[in-house]
Amino acid sequence: MAERKLLVLFGSQTGTAQDTAERIGREAKRRHFQCRVEALDSYDVANLINELLVVFVCATTGQGDPPDNMKMFWRFLFRKNLPPGSLCQLDYAVLGLGDSSYPKFNFVAKKLHKRVLQLGGNPLLPVALGDDQHDLGPDAVVDPWLLALWDKILALYPLTPGLEIISPDVCLPPKYTLHYLAEDSPHPDGGLLQPTAPRAVPSELHPFAARVVSNQRVTAESHFQDVRLIEFDVTGSGITFSAGDVVMIQPQNCPEDVQQFCQLLRLDPDRRFVLKPTEPGTSLPALLPQPCTIRHLVTHYLDISCVPRRSFFELLSYFSTNELEREKLQEFSSAQGQEELYSYCNRPRRTTLEALWDFPHTTCAIPPEYLLDLIPRIRPRAFSIASSLLAHPDRIQILMAVVRYKTRLSKPRRGLCSTWLASLNPEQGDVQVPLWVKKGGMKFPADPDTPVIMIGPGTGVAPFRAAIQERVAQGCRGNCLFFGCRQKSKDFYCQAEWEELVTKGFLTLFTAFSRDQEEKVYVQHRIQENRRVVWELLSSRNAHVYLAGNAKQMPAAVAEALQSVLQLEGGLSPSEAEEHLAALERSQRFQSETWS
Repeated sequence: MAERKLLVLFGSQTGTAQDTAERIGREAKRRHFQCRVEALDSYDVANLINELLVVFVCATTGQGDPPDNMKMFWRFLFRKNLPPGSLCQLDYAVLGLGDSSYPKFNFVAKKLHKRVLQLGGNPLLPVALGDDQHDLGPDAVVDPWLLALWDKILALYPLTPGLEIISPDVCLPPKYTLHYLAEDSPHPDGGLLQPTAPRAVPSELHPFAARVVSNQRVTAESHFQDVRLIEFDVTGSGITFSAGDVVMIQPQNCPEDVQQFCQLLRLDPDRRFVLKPTEPGTSLPALLPQPCTIRHLVTHYLDISCVPRRSFFELLSYFSTNELEREKLQEFSSAQGQEELYSYCNRPRRTTLEALWDFPHTTCAIPPEYLLDLIPRIRPRAFSIASSLLAHPDRIQILMAVVRYKTRLSKPRRGLCSTWLASLNPEQGDVQVPLWVKKGGMKFPADPDTPVIMIGPGTGVAPFRAAIQERVAQGCRGNCLFFGCRQKSKDFYCQAEWEELVTKGFLTLFTAFSRDQEEKVYVQHRIQENRRVVWELLSSRNAHVYLAGNAKQMPAAVAEALQSVLQLEGGLSPSEAEEHLAALERSQRFQSETWS
C-alpha cells in the first residue's frame, strides 16, 4: 500500500499562509498522514521530483511578487532547463491567499499551479483563490476547498483498515513538550543576542546587536504623528548595503504586557525550561535559547500583541473548563462564526493578550507546552534604509512613523515595533536592537549620469534620502525629488538637508504641502504642474522614475499624473501613454515600492 505521506509547503509574508498550512498539517494528522509543514525556502527543492503528494499554500505580495520565504524556490522552479516531465509522479494542489483589491490578485498561486502542471504534475483540484476582501475573509474559499481536497486525497490514500479519522473533539498533542528545570540548576549566561560568529553576515537566525546612536523626533510636537529618524551603529557587523535596501528589525513585547500575560496564565516569568519535540524530525524553534526562561519566551518570541486568528480560538476551546467560554470559542472557530470573529477581532484590532482577558477561566487552564502552538512568533519588521554608507559609514538610519490609532476599543492601538523603537533612549545607557539587512526591490541606475525622478510623499522619502546621499557622494547632479506632506512647519522631514543640496546644485526639489492652503495639493499635482521638466528628463535624458510610500490611492494618482505628462508633453494618446508607462515598468525605468 502506498506510503501515506503529505508535504505542505508555504510561502508566507504576514503569517496567514503559514497559519493555513499548519491547519492543513493538523487536518492531515487527524487522517493519520505523516505530514511535514515547511516554508518553501527551507525545503530542499531538488527533492521535489521524489515527492508524491504536496499541497502548496502561498500568498501574493505587493505587485504580484512571491513572499520572501519562497523567493529562492521561485527562481529554481522557473529555470528554463527543468525537463517538462520532471514532476510527473507528483499529485499536488495549490491554495492561494490574496487580496482582490490589488491588480495582480493571487498571481503567485496561479503561476505556481500552471508551472507545476507544465512540469508534469497532476493537479488534484483547480487552484483555490482565497480573498481578503470577502466578508468572511479567505476562509470563504478555503473551507469548502479543503473538504474537496480531503475527499480526493483519501480516495488516493485510503485510511488503513481499523483506523478512523481522529474526531475534531480530540485535542492533538502539542508540537513540543516543555520541561521545567529545577530552581537550583546552574544558569548558563545567554541573552537573545549571542555575539555573531566572526565573518558570518547577520541574518534572521543571527541578527546583529546594533547600538542605538540617536532617536530623534522629526515632526513638530504639535503634529498628530510622531515620526522618528533613528540611527544604529553597525560597526564590525560586516553589513553592507546600497540605496533601496531594507533593514529587518526583530521587535520585542513591552515589560507591562509580558507581566500581564504571565499573571493571566499564572506563569512564573523566571522559571527555566527546555523544549523537546513531540515527533522525531521536528526541529526546535531556531530563535529560542535552550534552556530558556518564561520571561524570555514571552518577551522575544510569542506575538501576544498580534490580532489572533481563527486557529487560536479553535485550540483555546480544547482547554476551556467553562461552558459559556467554550461555546463562544467554538463559535469563533466555526465556519459560521467568521463574521462575528471578524467584528470581535479584526475590525477593532483586538490583540491576543486582550482576547485572553476576555476568557479568564480558559486562559488560566492553558497548558504551557501549548503556548508555541497557540501563539505565533514575533515577525521581524522591514524598514527602508534612509541613509548611505558613503555619507554615514558604519551607520544605518531609518525614518519611522510611530503607529498609533483609535478603534472602538478604549485603548489606542499601537504598532509593536514602532512603539518599542520609539521608547528606546540611547542617553539612558547602551541600547541594542537585533537587526540584519536584505536586498530591497528598488535598484538605482549604475550609470551616475542617468538622472532620477523620485516621488516620495511622507516616510516614502526614506529610500530616496539613501539614494540622494549615495549619488551626491559620487558627484551625481541629476536628482529630482517630489516630496509631499501635510504642513511645511510640521512634517517636512529633512528640510535643512534638502535645502542645502538645492543650494549646492545637487537636487531639484518640488514640494506639496497638502494642508497649507484651502485646496489640497499632493505630489501628483506637482508632477502635472512641472510636466515639462519631467518630460524633458524622461525623453531626452533617459531618466529613471521611482515611487515609494503608502499604497492607498497615491500610486494610482501618480501613475495617472505621469500618463498625463506623456499625453500633454509627448503627444501620446491615452492608451499609448498607458502602454509607454507599462514599458518603462518592464524595463525597470519605472519602479515602485508601496506598502499598506
